[in-house]
Amino acid sequence: AWEAGLLVSIAVRMLFQTNNPVWPAMNEANGGWNKTGLALGVLAVLDVVTRRSDAVAEVHEAKKHDLSPGTTKRQAAWVPAALGFGGLLFALHSMFSDSAIIGRWSWDGYPATGPQPVPWGGLVITALAAGFSVGHRADLATGMLWWGVGSAGAALITLVSGWPGFAGGLALGFYLGTVTRSILRAVALCPPGRTLFAGMLWYNILVLGHVWVVAYEFVPGGPLLRERTWLIVAATMLSLYSGVRAARSSLVSRPASAHDSPVARTHRHRARSVFWAAVVAGWAAMAVRLPAATRTPVPFHPEQRLITAAIWTVHFDLDNDMWLAENRIIEAVRDLQVDVMGFLESDTERIIMGGRDWTQRVAEELSYYVDYGPSPRKHTWGCAMISKFPIKKSTHHLLPSPVGELACAIHATLDVHGRDVDVIVSHNGQEENPLDRKLQTTELARIMRESQNPFIFTGYVVTKPHAKNYKILFDGGRMHDIDPTDSDRWCQYIGYRGVKRVGYARVSRGTITDTEIQVGKFAVPEPNEDISEWKPSYRRVNESHYAPEYHFPTIFRGKGVRGHFYHVFKEPRYFE
Repeated sequence: AWEAGLLVSIAVRMLFQTNNPVWPAMNEANGGWNKTGLALGVLAVLDVVTRRSDAVAEVHEAKKHDLSPGTTKRQAAWVPAALGFGGLLFALHSMFSDSAIIGRWSWDGYPATGPQPVPWGGLVITALAAGFSVGHRADLATGMLWWGVGSAGAALITLVSGWPGFAGGLALGFYLGTVTRSILRAVALCPPGRTLFAGMLWYNILVLGHVWVVAYEFVPGGPLLRERTWLIVAATMLSLYSGVRAARSSLVSRPASAHDSPVARTHRHRARSVFWAAVVAGWAAMAVRLPAATRTPVPFHPEQRLITAAIWTVHFDLDNDMWLAENRIIEAVRDLQVDVMGFLESDTERIIMGGRDWTQRVAEELSYYVDYGPSPRKHTWGCAMISKFPIKKSTHHLLPSPVGELACAIHATLDVHGRDVDVIVSHNGQEENPLDRKLQTTELARIMRESQNPFIFTGYVVTKPHAKNYKILFDGGRMHDIDPTDSDRWCQYIGYRGVKRVGYARVSRGTITDTEIQVGKFAVPEPNEDISEWKPSYRRVNESHYAPEYHFPTIFRGKGVRGHFYHVFKEPRYFE
């Protein structure tokens, strides 16, 4: 039941674009099925309470064969069993509670270096189900050689990008599936109170560890785990080793009749039926989502050769009341008619954020290409990019961060109306770390300065306008500020070079995060047009200066919609 429940949960999340519709962070407004989940829970309780006596007897018979302690020799050592249980729970929760997680772990930019979540997430649920299906072979699952295979898979997904890393993740998932039953049986042979307490304590230590590798600046002892995901994975595999060795000593010596009894065979057949039904459901969900995930995005104003670029710090897709916010993010992006958008603090593929990939839903609902940005194993809070234009290539940068949290950037080359245009999405460090911010800004300026393509910068810089880091970024990067007269900025900035600026707007955040949306409109030169000597004009013009296709949406004027409205200037600014 434990294994089947995990597979059913994954299949449901595959259909609901990595969300679980009965999560407490879901409600009717953002796609939650909480009442349905509550009703199913009540039915499950009633089923247990009213279960027939013959079914109860069958369960007792299965347990007698499965868990009969026999002699003292077959008692499991409770400490190793507890460590194995904690490691197993953490590994499954952190990497296999959703079909997209290991795909995002192996992602490293364009040209596509690894599998897309749709449809290749189906391989994840398949690997787990296959492992669970052979988990009754404790003699094989608890062997030292087999643990070595699982460890090799863990090393690949932790250290290698692309398809090889993803294949390692599948191997690890299959391994975890094969050892799950043996470890749970070993735990069942131990004193329940202290074994489960120690196991859950170890699980929570690992959970804290896999957060501290990123949040090291804000937690006690954080520098000890700074950027050391490999250490958490190694501790997990060692604890699994202790668990399978405890299971081997207590379970392998069981008589063969325990495996081959009619009740045991019937139990395995029923379980496998549920396993593979969940796999079929998961692949069906992939098939349903595949058309939306693979359709070709269309820019908003190709006739005018426009590109609308924006930046937004979304704080992990949670609104100010801690509800999942992707529905409202989708509405804002749709209404702004953004061609390219950077999202900051976007990595939600950790246990504390639900192990989900909300960018999938944005991309599928609105038809965008998506670059998830640096993978969760790169120790950043994430920066992601969606684009209506094909992403020809992208590079993920870990910016210099000797003191504080690790900063990230995406440098992408887009095919914009037949011309290569470079875009940066970046998130610099905290105000408290001036050295970090200087080094990060210097590196961003170098990347922009060395590119020969037209360039658009959208990033979180943490500086006052015209201060030292501002000058490093714009002067050192050979970039123009979208509006040098806008003195009311601190975090987010937009810059450009080699494209013609049309307008600039600042849109309030509503109740999503604490950071506004900044948007810039640009006209892209013809493929053979040389504008290297072109200098921008900072003379503002009325909106009527441009045809309606160049205008920002009117829906955000005045009081706006859903709490989003033009603020600071109260309206967009247009430039000659």
